[in-house]
Amino acid sequence: MYKKIEKMKKNIIINGVIAGVIVSFLMLCSLIYYSYCKGNADYGSSMLIGYASMLIAFSFVFVGIRNYRDKYNEGIISFGTAFKIGIMIVLIASTFYVVAWLIDYFFFIPDFMEKYSAHTLEKLKTSGASQIELDKKAKEMADFARMYKNPFFNALMTYLEILPVGLIVTLIGSLILKRKTAKN
Repeated sequence: MYKKIEKMKKNIIINGVIAGVIVSFLMLCSLIYYSYCKGNADYGSSMLIGYASMLIAFSFVFVGIRNYRDKYNEGIISFGTAFKIGIMIVLIASTFYVVAWLIDYFFFIPDFMEKYSAHTLEKLKTSGASQIELDKKAKEMADFARMYKNPFFNALMTYLEILPVGLIVTLIGSLILKRKTAKN
């Protein structure tokens, strides 16, 4: 039993680290690309690319669950065990993502929120928003930007960005890969 737990931990760590490196690398690549856009960044495409990179990285949830089931557990895995493996992989990968974002934000792009706020307000302005709506949104965004400078709040918001995606992937992976009896 002890060896099985050790193999599960190793499986979780390896797949979590691989997923974390992938999602962090792709996030940093997209940030580097958008930093060269000189204010013409398409934040909608950036968000789409970001969530796509999360899904690519979280494919290692499937790999980790299937690997444990087939190599170490004789082809059998319950939903609960699969979920536990998957969510631990997600937590490791998400922590890599959060740390990469915090380093990037605080050391390389501390003006990100100001640029994003300006972009959002300009978009509202061109859509015909009234001055009252613009002022209200500007105040909201300034308050959020102030809170976002706190590393703990920033980390919390970043976890809230990635964890729901990982939770959904884990639920789907656990449902698909659970198996009560070994295949012959």
